[in-house]
Amino acid sequence: MRFHTFLFENARWLAGGFLLTFFSSYGQTFFIALSAGDIRLEYGLSHGGFGGLYMVATIASAATLPFLGQIVDRLSPRGVTLIVVPMLALAALMMAVSHHIVLLFIAIYLLRLFGQGMMTQNAATAIARWFVAQRGRAMSVTVIGVNAGEAVFPLLFVLVAGLWGWRNAWLLGAASLLLVALPAISGLVKVSRAPRASDPPVKKVRARDWTRGEVIRDPLFYLVLLGVLAPGFIGTTIFFHQIYLVDLRGWSLEIFASSFTFMAVTTVTFALVAGQLVDRYSAIALLPSFLFPLAAACLALGVLQPQWTAFLFMGLLGLSYGFQHTLFGALWPEIYGLRHLGAIRAMTVAMGVLATAVGPGLTGMLIDSGVSYPAQIVVMGLYCLMAGVLMIFVSRRLKARALSSPEPSASPAP
Repeated sequence: MRFHTFLFENARWLAGGFLLTFFSSYGQTFFIALSAGDIRLEYGLSHGGFGGLYMVATIASAATLPFLGQIVDRLSPRGVTLIVVPMLALAALMMAVSHHIVLLFIAIYLLRLFGQGMMTQNAATAIARWFVAQRGRAMSVTVIGVNAGEAVFPLLFVLVAGLWGWRNAWLLGAASLLLVALPAISGLVKVSRAPRASDPPVKKVRARDWTRGEVIRDPLFYLVLLGVLAPGFIGTTIFFHQIYLVDLRGWSLEIFASSFTFMAVTTVTFALVAGQLVDRYSAIALLPSFLFPLAAACLALGVLQPQWTAFLFMGLLGLSYGFQHTLFGALWPEIYGLRHLGAIRAMTVAMGVLATAVGPGLTGMLIDSGVSYPAQIVVMGLYCLMAGVLMIFVSRRLKARALSSPEPSASPAP
C-alpha cells in the first residue's frame, strides 16, 4: 500500500495519535525549560536548585506512571483522553497562577505525569494495537507530533511571553488544551480501528504475550533500556540548560530557538524513514541505528564554539530522535507482545521519564560544583558510542531468541 493511501484510509486514528503527542509538548522538558530563567529569578533558585526540584518532581511522576499507566489496558483511548487532557490543562493553569514553590513542584509533577507520560502512553499503546502489519508507518506518523510541537511551541512561547509575560503564555496553553485538544482528540479516537481487508499480511512472527513480571526478570530488557533511554536523558538535559548553554557560548537565544525547527524537520523526515524500515526489517533489527548520530551530535556540541554548531547538533539529534521515537513505539510489541502492552509501556515510559529527571538535576549540581558543562556533553557522546556497540549485540540476541521461541497463539489483543 502506498504511503499516501495509508494516510488517507487511516486519517482519523493517525490524527488522533498525532495530536496526543503534539499537545504532550506542554509536559515536555523543551517547553517547560523556556520558563526556566523566569522561574529561577522569581523563586530565587540556582541552576542546581531548580534542576533538583525538577528532578524530584519528575521522579515522583515516574513513580506514579507504572500504576496510572495501566488504565490504557482497561479504558478506551477516548476514555483515557477525557481524563488526561483536563489534568494536563490543570497543570498548565497551576504554572500560570502559582507563586509558591510547593505549588510550582505540584505543577511540574502534573505536567510531567500527564504530558510526557500519559499523553504519549495513550497514543503509542492505541496505535500499537490498532496497527500490526503497518505499525512502523503508523508509529512514525504519531510520534512526529512531538517534533511538530518542538517546531511550533518554542517560537510561540517566546512571542507570547515577550508580549504578555511567561505566566500568560502558560494560561493560553491551558486554554488550548481544553478548547482545542480535548474535543478534537476525543472525537478522533472515539471509534477504535478494526483490521481491514486492505491491510497487508503480517510478515513477522508476533511475540508471545509476556507479563510485566516476566519482563522485569528479563536481562535483555535492561540492556535495551541502556540504549533506548539515552536520547531522552541527553536531549532533556541540554534543553533544560539551554539558557545556560546559550549564555556560555555567547549565542543568540532567538537563533538557538529557531534551531528547534531544523531539528523538528530532520526528526520528522527520519521518523518517516524509520517507519518504512521497521515495517520492512523489524524494530529489533534497527535497534543500534540511532545512537551513533547522537554520539556525533554531543561531541560536536561539546567541542565546537560557533553559533552554527546549534544547527549541526539539532540536525544530528533530529536524525537520532526520528529513529528512536519510531523504534520506541514499535519495539516493545515486537519483543513482548500486545496483551499486557499498556502495563509494560507504563513501566518503560516511567523509566524514560526517570532518565529525563536525572539529567537536569545531576548536570545542574555538577554545574554548581564547577564542572565544565561542555565536558559533560562530551562524556554523553562517548557513552552513546559504547551503548551503540552494545545494541548490536543485544539486537542479535533478541533475534536469536525470537527464532527459538514457539509461535504464539493468534488470540486477539485487548
